[in-house]
Formats: sequence, structure tokens, C-alpha cells
Amino acid sequence: MNRQEAVHRLVVNVDIKGSGRLGHQAKIRSRTGMYDILESAFRAVGIQGGDQLHLEDRGDGVLAAPAPDVPPSALVGLWLEEVHQGLREHNAGLAEPLRLRIAMHGGPVSDDGKGLVGRAVDLTCRLCDSEPAKGILAADDGIDLVFVVSDVLYHSVVAEGGRFVEPEHYRPHPVRAKETDEVAWFHVPRRTEPPLPAPGPVPAARPTGVDTPEGPDRAQASADANGGTGAEPGGPWPTKYWINVNGSNQIVDGAEVHGDIVGVRVTPDDDSAEGAGRGGC
Repeated sequence: MNRQEAVHRLVVNVDIKGSGRLGHQAKIRSRTGMYDILESAFRAVGIQGGDQLHLEDRGDGVLAAPAPDVPPSALVGLWLEEVHQGLREHNAGLAEPLRLRIAMHGGPVSDDGKGLVGRAVDLTCRLCDSEPAKGILAADDGIDLVFVVSDVLYHSVVAEGGRFVEPEHYRPHPVRAKETDEVAWFHVPRRTEPPLPAPGPVPAARPTGVDTPEGPDRAQASADANGGTGAEPGGPWPTKYWINVNGSNQIVDGAEVHGDIVGVRVTPDDDSAEGAGRGGC
């Protein structure tokens, strides 16, 4: 196979919290501990290295991609459990415990001979380095591991459940950085939910070809149409796009529509409308 050919693979990014503040010997201990924990976890799911695992050193972390035939359910299940238990054992009695952020996403990637390339790699790294992931570790010193997956990986793999998989303990949160504007799912093993920061306001996006207010009143008009909050009607879903069509508001996340259509009013010359329209996919 041409090694620059794009192949769909699961991408894993691991980062050590606060490594920039560590002294030289502390950095070595942290890296040694991280590699020992990760390699043991990969062996537990039958990944021995070589052709089964692409591994890139990132200084204070690693970028990994198992072979395409490795089921993602093994990574979000047993592999994550092994990392969690290995981290607990490693940190027992340490004054400065090793704390990790781990992100996963799947998609087409290529190997250009120097490393993996592709949007799947970019997004995985963005999720791992995201403010919500960092915020979880900052919120609670008792948390040594935060795990984040992309929206598509959550719905296609995590939500299906399985051994050591806890979909009910994941929580969605928007991730916005550079060119990234995504919904990701965050998890802390053995916690019912992660201590996520409150999501920021969602900006209104003006659709093409639809009359909307101009200037600084645009954001206020979007908020007014949704009860003054700018948030999705009837639910906690983070939003990516707002569509305002003649007073009807829908919230679109990727290719899905969540929530009701609201704001449709009966006009004197409209014999067919009856109150607020409701809809969804």
C-alpha cells in the first residue's frame, strides 16, 4: 500500500498536564510513566506495536493510531480502563501525580514518512488541547485523567456501550479553537459526570439568502427569538449553527436537527398556520 494513501484509522492523542513546569528529572519520570502505562494498556487489548501501532513522540505526549482492523470499542473500553488503573497505580503515594488528557477521533489519515497527516489528526489534537479538557483537570486536583471523544465517535462507538464503556457518564460541550468549532464528549473514569465549565454564548450565523437584522442587533435578535438566552430551546445541546427563516428557528448540529421549530406566528392572511410550528428530524 502506498503509505501516503489515506486510510481510516482511530487517532489517539495523549498529553501530560503541566509538563512545562517540571524540572528535567521530573519530565523524564513523567514520560517514562506515561509510556509504561500506555504500552501496558495497548498490550491488554492485543496491540503489541510494530505494524499494529503507529506511535509518534510529541515531547510531553504521544500521538498513536492502532491498525485499521483494531475495533474502536476496545480502545474506549478495556484500553481506557487499563490506562485509568495504570495511572492509579503509578500515582499512589506521589506528591506530584501524573495527570493526562486523552482524546480520540477517527477518520482518513496518511503516513508521509514523517508522521500521520489528516484532518482527523488535527481534530484529535485540538480536542486534547481544548479549554474544556484543561478546565476539568484544573477544577479538581483529584482527577488524574480526562478523556474526550469527537461527536461522531461518541455516537458511533461510545453510545453503543460495552464492557468498561460508560456512555451515560459522558457529557457534551462545545470546543472552539482556531478553525475548530465542534461538539465533543468529555468523561472522567469513575465519575458520574466531569466538572465541565459553563459553555459560552453561541454566536448567531447569518444564513445566505435570508433576511435577518443587520449590524450589532443581529445577535440580540437571535437571542430574542429564543427566549432571550441564545440557547437551544428545550435542551442542553451545544449548537453549531442557527437558521432563522421567517421567524422559524432550528438548531442544526452537523447533519442532524435537534429541538423544536419555534417562533411561527399566525397572521391574519394565513389560514393554515395554527400557533407555533413544531418539527425536527
